[in-house]
Amino acid sequence: MVRSQKESIAVCLADDHQLVREGLRVLLEAEGDIHVVGEASDGRTAIALVADRQPDIVVMDITMPELNGIDATRRIREEYPSTRVVILSMHATREHVFRAIRAGADGYVLKESAANEVVSAVRSVARGHRYLSEKIVDLVIDDYIQAGEQERSPLDRLSAREREIFQLTAEGKSLKDIAETLFLSPKSVETYRSRVYDKLGVRDLPGLVKLAIQFGIIDAS
Repeated sequence: MVRSQKESIAVCLADDHQLVREGLRVLLEAEGDIHVVGEASDGRTAIALVADRQPDIVVMDITMPELNGIDATRRIREEYPSTRVVILSMHATREHVFRAIRAGADGYVLKESAANEVVSAVRSVARGHRYLSEKIVDLVIDDYIQAGEQERSPLDRLSAREREIFQLTAEGKSLKDIAETLFLSPKSVETYRSRVYDKLGVRDLPGLVKLAIQFGIIDAS
């Protein structure tokens, strides 16, 4: 549902850094008409939080453990279409922005601009508009016009389940741990993981980790 400017806006925050969430809460709730109704530190918890709290907006980081923000956004938009998503990220590349938009995000704000833009982004998206951080508009608009849908991300080759396996494998989770997390058999996980390697064109775990870092799925640290 699109909110008018006078109505209260319910927001959930999803970021794996507590200090970031605390700062966002202070910024947003200082406005009076925006209320933070929940916080999550990973993508899976964010999805569960949306199911429980039914917020108007989720402010979502990209790089989070267990399930990254882009795949979490895709799930939220598919399962809870009335909840909109504003991505808040340190990544300013065309790859990250386009993947977020394709996943269903209505806003994309750079963390370095958050203090000045996150309130405007939340209000704009709540009114049914898109919002791109001012610093990335010029960076992506020309490329978007030229490339459009012709140049797809390598991650688009993967199914939703394969993307989950990709992230958890890159995070160093064992076959058994992944099977327990996703309620699958180890044999099924092994099959999915083999497909991930084939589709992404990598032969070993270091190559997979390198791609995960490149796409902002995991941190380099």
